[in-house]
Amino acid sequence: MPLSPIIDVRREEDARDIVHRAVQTLAEGGLVVFPTETVYGLAASARDEAAVARLAEVKGRAEGHPFSLAIRSAEDAIDYVPSMSPLAQRVARRCWPGPVTLVLGDGDDESLLRQLPENVLKMVAPTGTVGLRVPAHSLILDVLRMMAGPLVLTSANLSGEPDPINAQQAIAAFENKVELILDDGPSHYGQASTVLRVEGAELQILREGVVNEMAIRQLSNFTVLFVCTGNTCRSPMAEAICRELIATRLGCQRDELPTRGVQVMSAGVSAVHGCPASAEAVAVLQESGIPFESHQSQPVTEQLLQHADLVFTMTSSHRDAIVRCWPHLSHRVQLLCVDRQDVCDPIGSPIEVYRQCSQQIRGEIERRLDEFDLV
Repeated sequence: MPLSPIIDVRREEDARDIVHRAVQTLAEGGLVVFPTETVYGLAASARDEAAVARLAEVKGRAEGHPFSLAIRSAEDAIDYVPSMSPLAQRVARRCWPGPVTLVLGDGDDESLLRQLPENVLKMVAPTGTVGLRVPAHSLILDVLRMMAGPLVLTSANLSGEPDPINAQQAIAAFENKVELILDDGPSHYGQASTVLRVEGAELQILREGVVNEMAIRQLSNFTVLFVCTGNTCRSPMAEAICRELIATRLGCQRDELPTRGVQVMSAGVSAVHGCPASAEAVAVLQESGIPFESHQSQPVTEQLLQHADLVFTMTSSHRDAIVRCWPHLSHRVQLLCVDRQDVCDPIGSPIEVYRQCSQQIRGEIERRLDEFDLV
């Protein structure tokens, strides 16, 4: 085979031409070396049995050592593993695109995995699990969006050799064995992805890579977000009360919740950064034995909404404001009151109104607790 074509993507004016060439190469059964944010990867179309077999041959991968599948998004993961647990969905949503590979059970007969050629399925799921990855590099993501299926992806090195963190290392291994090599300079992290196995509510780190164990535990926490206007009275009270109720249910202290896999936050649709909770809200919480002097307000952001498992707004206008800005996240946002009533703003009112507001919030959270993913 002649020397592999090498494209320095940093010198190309239009990345679309590179994407189209990579897509065509893969569609024709070729192998492509891609830059990713972790290390350089070697890819073949997962729908092409012969290409995947050749990938295994040039890689020198022994039987029984599975390849990962690169997919387009966390949302697509459900199509490949319809039985993904809430924990697995949470980690995927927060970590992808990014340097994390999720190893999940592949036991669902209705999944897209079952549409892959039989020999490809044996190479990506030989033991009843499959590793899924959404790389955080625009080039390979653009290619995935144009492909009819996933990519079989492995590090662009010979088995047993160090992971390649630049194109030159990949070229040294494969320059006359693959159809295309894309050079985008040194990998951002220069380290392999973290590999996690998730079964139900259990998470196991199989290989620690870019993302360390502490960060993974934080990213896997069940998160509730309360939203009001300025994030100084209603949503801070809801945050504090919810934290107290969950701690009681789990039999732990409030400050132990992160280690028990739970995070409670609040924000405001018109909030600014750094304002304290109102004096009346703090006083009412203290009457219930809940300290809350350290609160600092924050505005609602897409990142907060994307991170949260449950988002409760105090009023329908708060929900409407969020949905107008981020309609794709509307399914995650609901009114706190089960009967769809508003929690009225007590700002400027006597402390007795704050007490009534606090009691209403407590009652509604108590009604909602069974919806929470608490273990």
